[in-house]
Amino acid sequence: MIIQRKTLIKEFEKKEEFESKLLDLSRVSHTRAGGRKIGFRAVMVTGNKIGKVGLGVATGHDVATAVEKATRLSKKNIIEVPIIGETIPHEVIAKYGAARVLLRPQRKGRGLVAGGTVRVICALAGIRNISSKILGRTGNKLNNAQATIKAFENLKIKPLKHAPLETSHGAQSVIKKKVNQ
Repeated sequence: MIIQRKTLIKEFEKKEEFESKLLDLSRVSHTRAGGRKIGFRAVMVTGNKIGKVGLGVATGHDVATAVEKATRLSKKNIIEVPIIGETIPHEVIAKYGAARVLLRPQRKGRGLVAGGTVRVICALAGIRNISSKILGRTGNKLNNAQATIKAFENLKIKPLKHAPLETSHGAQSVIKKKVNQ
């Protein structure tokens, strides 16, 4: 079972080229009876730059272990981001903890107007034209990243409504004018 899972993960990685970036690395510790126990927390973002992005958070005894675990989790937590013409479909605000993030679509050529964590996540998602603002007062990269992912989850594409040609108001008014003449 474990071997099959590892081979499936390797095949998945080969099919779609995902790029990972280390968003935050911090030293964490907790006190036990024998003293402090020190570890590392890594926050990784993974994306394929064509609409898929994921976030992973993990701790480990050393940096390499934490980064490896976080990368694995970020690939596991991948979400689909709706992209229309290199931007998002509509404006969205999301809150996670103390972090609040505002994402706005922009016209083509405007560029990626975003700071810090939002910029990294949008770049890995493949969004090229967006304007964002971190509204919360926190500088916590993890919470800002979680709020950005939550904002992406709240994005929706409205289905197109097809209007019949003969029953549109313009066609009816033309028909009535001809009948009255």
